[in-house]
Order: sequence, then structure tokens, then C-alpha cells
Amino acid sequence: MDTAEFRRRGKEMVDYIADYLENIEGRQVYPDVVPGYLRNLIPDAAPEHPEAYEEIVKDIERVIMPGVTHWQSPYFYAYFPTGSSFPAMLADMLSGAIGCIGFSWAASPACTELETVMLDWLGKMLNLPEEFLAGTEGQGGGVIQSTASEATLVALLAARAKILKRLQAENPGLAEPEILSKLVAYSSDQAHCSVERAGLIGGVKMKKIPSDTKFSVGGEALRKVIEEDKAAGLIPFYCCATLGTTPSCAFDNIMEIGPICNSENMWMHIDAAYAGSSFICPEFRHLLNGVEFADSFNFNPHKWLLINFDCSAMWVKKRSEIIGAFKMDPLYLQHDHQESGLVTDYRHWQIPLGRRFRSLKMWFVFRTYGLKGLQEYIRKHVSLAHEFESLVRQDKRFEICGDVVLGLVCFRLKGSNALNEKLLKAINNGRKIHMVPCYLADSFVLRFAVCGRTTESKHIQLAWENITEIATEILQELQQ
Repeated sequence: MDTAEFRRRGKEMVDYIADYLENIEGRQVYPDVVPGYLRNLIPDAAPEHPEAYEEIVKDIERVIMPGVTHWQSPYFYAYFPTGSSFPAMLADMLSGAIGCIGFSWAASPACTELETVMLDWLGKMLNLPEEFLAGTEGQGGGVIQSTASEATLVALLAARAKILKRLQAENPGLAEPEILSKLVAYSSDQAHCSVERAGLIGGVKMKKIPSDTKFSVGGEALRKVIEEDKAAGLIPFYCCATLGTTPSCAFDNIMEIGPICNSENMWMHIDAAYAGSSFICPEFRHLLNGVEFADSFNFNPHKWLLINFDCSAMWVKKRSEIIGAFKMDPLYLQHDHQESGLVTDYRHWQIPLGRRFRSLKMWFVFRTYGLKGLQEYIRKHVSLAHEFESLVRQDKRFEICGDVVLGLVCFRLKGSNALNEKLLKAINNGRKIHMVPCYLADSFVLRFAVCGRTTESKHIQLAWENITEIATEILQELQQ
């Protein structure tokens, strides 16, 4: 493919993408395929000779689209949103064309510097404490990780390195294996499974703190477990607080947890993967109160800020504590400016070495929408969630489970878990809308998350009609 053909094919692909998104609600939101469907549709080996581009494009509809779950559909209400917007797509095209691997400032200065500035821009949108911003002289700063899971792990590994260094400085005779065997980290019993996984990868004990009736962890629950563990000879060193849990979008009480972590010299990381985007709205910023106690904070702009995956924003108060945990500096990666204090090399902030030019997506989206446009988008989704909540409350056969704070509504039919499992299975088998469940206090609950960029009130109404029609059929069957 030469430049002339690329121009032509590029315009064709933009048209295909625009048509796909413009007409996405006409597609079945969840695929009707069985595992292994795709292997039978394509050859079992790569072609020996070039194929015509037209044949490749034909296979998008024949091979790929039948097996796509349409996350951008206004009838997709599962998990949490995944961001998507035209400016972000265009920025991704440019990133792919530049094709730099931005592991150091010298590898592509613009890639590093734009990321630093974009994380400062976003930090200011959130009104983060000054310590988290890089500026020109700050000790903190932000970095784009691939996912919140990665940010949680990076924070845990940095905390582990910090405590090892401190304890060995205080007690030079202490061996690293002895310290590691006693380290213990904490998270809510509502925290994402990736937090527990971080403990497994980091080789440390991860204890779940019991949440209250609001599915939130408070200071007393954490303090109780810490005291028990210290009495048993363990060393508390890390706590991951969640703002906007995956099951119900509950919020840990970081105003209580934070001072305890600080007094115990524990690293506090805040995972706000979904909810963090809402903190750019003044009416939701109070949910972040207590971030001043944290050592690190993370959320995913690629969930709810119209930025396509992947773009997970992470900030630290002291970047030296992250760099100190991961720094490897072979000669072939060194450059003249690395000790100047004026630049950062992001390879020291993350697990991989290479990284794409992801900050272009932030730059394009922030400038195209502006803070006001992004706030309007968040508020619209929250309003649609409350509209759905109102519909549920009007039907006495159903109940709301948990507070509706942002764009997630947890609900169920009044009755057994088996009844609600049957309801969700029937809804998803119908493939008009798509949802996933969770367990809250041993109850099987349906999660309705407003996800699509183009979701409107009419889609909420149609989704509720679908849910109630199926519920009526199931309840009538039980009566018979």
C-alpha cells in the first residue's frame, strides 16, 4: 500500500467507522456466537501471497462483526463505560503514524513532555492537591498507565520497596525474605479483584476489610485489623481505598482511612477507576475529599472522559518513590538530559519499558470538548441513571440495592437469587440490552450502568420496557 492508496483507504475506513457508530443501535448489542466460531471462518495459516485490500474489508462484516459485543451501543449497560470519541480516535491515528516508543525523554521529547503537562491539566480539573502535580519544580506528578490494575500493582510494588528500604536501614541485619513474609496490605471486601491480584504478584498478604451496610470501609474497621496484625507480628505497609466500587459504586471513607494510614506510615493508594472522571464536576468533588492523605491516586479517563482505551491516569506525591522501585538504567537507554532534573523518563514509572504516545488523546479531547463539555457529558449520564432509578422505584415488584450516586443503578426483583438469575439470563439471551450482575450482601443483583456516548432517555425507557416485559413473563410462569 503506497501513500496514494493509504489516502483513499483511510477515507474509506473513516466512513466505515462513522457509519458503524451512527447506526450502532441497529446492531444486536451482544453477539450470538459460540466459542471457536471465528477459527472456522478464516484459513488456519497466514496467506503465502498478498491479498486484495477489498477482500480484507469484506471480512470485517463476515468474520469480525458477528462476534463483537458493541460496547458503544446505547443498549450496552454492562460493566462500566469505555470511553470513545471522534477526537480521541483521530489522536490514536496520529499516535500510530508517529510510531514512537516513548520510554525516555530522548526517545521522543514531545511524547514525554505532553504527558507530563496533560496529567497536570487533568489534576487541575480534579482540583488535586498541589503535591500531586509536576509543574516545573514539584516532587510529584502524573503518568499514564495502561489500566487501573497496573496502577494498583505499581503503587503496591513502590510501597513494598519503600518499606524494605526503611526497615533494612533501621535494622541492617534484617533479611529481605524475613521482611516480605511479614508484610500485609489491605483493601475493602468490595475492591476490584485486581487489588487482590496485585498482592499475589507482589508476593504479599492482602487482607480484605469488611465493609458496612453502605458497602464502604471506614476507619474503625481498618484500625481493628491493623492492631490485630501488629499484635501477631505482621507489618502493615499498604492500603488500597476504593472510590466507586465495581459492584455498587460505593465509596470508602478516605477521610477516616487516610489519617490512620499516615499515622501507621502505610502507603495509601486510591483506586477511583470509574468514579474519578466525575470529580471534575464541582457537585461530585466532595467524593474525593481525603485525597490529601494519599500517596498515590488513580482513575481511568478511558472509562468516562471520552478517551479511548488505554489511558489510566496515576499521580504520586513523590515520584522518587516510584522511580526508586523500578529504575534500571543500562547504557543504551541513557541520554544527556536524564540527570538535569528538567525531564522524566517514564520507563521508571511503569512495568513495561515501551509506551505509546497516549497523551495525544487527552490533548485532543480536552481541547475539543473543554472542561464544560466534559462536565455536561458526566452530568447527562448521571441524570439518565437517576431516570432509570425512578422507573425501578415506581414498580413495586423491584427494589433498589445501594445508593445511586453516579451512573450505576443496582436493582433486583423482590424475591430469591434464583429468580433474579433467571431474569438476567432471559434479558441477556434476548440480546436487546446487555447487563452483568454482582453480589451485594449475599443477594444476586442486576447492575445497570449507563455506558454509551449516544445513550438518551428513549434508550433508558426502551431498556426498562424490555426488563419489565421479561420480568412479567417470568413471574406469570411462576404463578402458573
